[in-house]
Amino acid sequence: MDKTTVSESGDPGMSTTRDSSDRRFNSSNTGKRKMNDTASGSNENASASDRKRKMTVSDKESGKKPHLSALILARGGSKGIPLKNIKVLAGVPLIGWVLRAAFDSGVFDSVWVSTDHSKIAEVAEEFGAQVHRRSPKVSTDSSSSLDAIQEFLRLHKEVDIIGNIQATSPCLHPIHLQDATRKIREDGCDSVFSVVRRHHFRWQEVKTGGVDTKPLNLDPANRPRRQDWDGELCENGSFYFASRELIEKGYLQGGKMAYYEMLPEFSVDIDIDIDWPVAEQRVLRFGYFGKDQLEQVKLLVCNIDGCLTDGQVYLSAGGEELVSWNIRDTTGISTIQEQGVEVCLISSRDCSIHKLLAKKIGCQLEQNAANKLEVLELWKSKKKLSWEQVAYIGNDESDVECLKKAGVSGVPHDASSDAVKAAGYTCRNSAGRGAVREFADHILLLGEQARAKSQQKKTLKSVCS
Repeated sequence: MDKTTVSESGDPGMSTTRDSSDRRFNSSNTGKRKMNDTASGSNENASASDRKRKMTVSDKESGKKPHLSALILARGGSKGIPLKNIKVLAGVPLIGWVLRAAFDSGVFDSVWVSTDHSKIAEVAEEFGAQVHRRSPKVSTDSSSSLDAIQEFLRLHKEVDIIGNIQATSPCLHPIHLQDATRKIREDGCDSVFSVVRRHHFRWQEVKTGGVDTKPLNLDPANRPRRQDWDGELCENGSFYFASRELIEKGYLQGGKMAYYEMLPEFSVDIDIDIDWPVAEQRVLRFGYFGKDQLEQVKLLVCNIDGCLTDGQVYLSAGGEELVSWNIRDTTGISTIQEQGVEVCLISSRDCSIHKLLAKKIGCQLEQNAANKLEVLELWKSKKKLSWEQVAYIGNDESDVECLKKAGVSGVPHDASSDAVKAAGYTCRNSAGRGAVREFADHILLLGEQARAKSQQKKTLKSVCS
């Protein structure tokens, strides 16, 4: 059984955590909780809690609640994966997953990204976050999260409580943040942090030249079975909530503390899972996809030029136009058709080869499409579909409005910048080199996500009640 435990301790707790650009990538789901209050320790921490309660009472009397700010630290200098915080994961920049959860939780008075990199700042603003341009002093490899948070608080006097969310936790859900916030606002906690239960037997490290080790958390003579051992709670780094007062004193954990336990299957370590597609599979299964109810895609519309082909046109000696396409892409179309998704092709040009291709793979074709959106709207209307049931893959400015309208939208890796900004998914593969197959696979995975989402919601509510 998962739980949240609160304690009031004389030990203020750890004072630093690593920045999101270099800490381990973990994210989890939450579970059932029970409160277990204990009181002990220093007058300083007791006083801190008393002052917190007095502040809360005062704020209630004045009709003003303490300002809670979400703060995502996203330094640009990741050593393991360059600009990891905005690397696209399952069609969304990594930092976008936690920003979406933060906004949809509805518990924050402001949502900020602290960064030293212009590209990260641009992505953060596209998702609606405010940007704090951190100073070089707190942007070094040796800078801690605490350093960056303290700088932020010095410049934002309106903030009373910080919810420090790690950018590398793409499976974070709004309900996790909502439950953590309740511990702060309703239960009077000064700090709340996320943990995960691990069943790892630990042994003392043997330094160079040594041979003898010792168990740290087990008796080898009475080695327990996994089901007979509760395991240990370890920080997973998804979030740290703390009051301004604690942070200014140099602590992220202290006063009246609560941990928030999450299920291990929702943890992903991006520093170890360098194989990005593997991480994407985990996110597609356990990630948060937004408030909107996902629907099954019934229609995929594909721009031939620059998506199904690489955009190049060859001329034969006889003056005939020649184009090529990748068998992986046509196989992807066949696969998605077998799953009940109709595929239509669209082009702004008139080309006889396009007709041959459409006939070969069994797709409706519209050529000389001066206004692609009009064609798309006509197809949607005739087939009596909602926009959520329409998917579109394009690559250029002429596709932007279609990409914005479609419920699921994608672009090849080498698409124009305007198209990339309008799309929900950016393929790893380029046009004519597997992008359509990748997007078709993405649609099928989203279909699985749509079928599983209702069950996921039920599970979350069940384990959190």
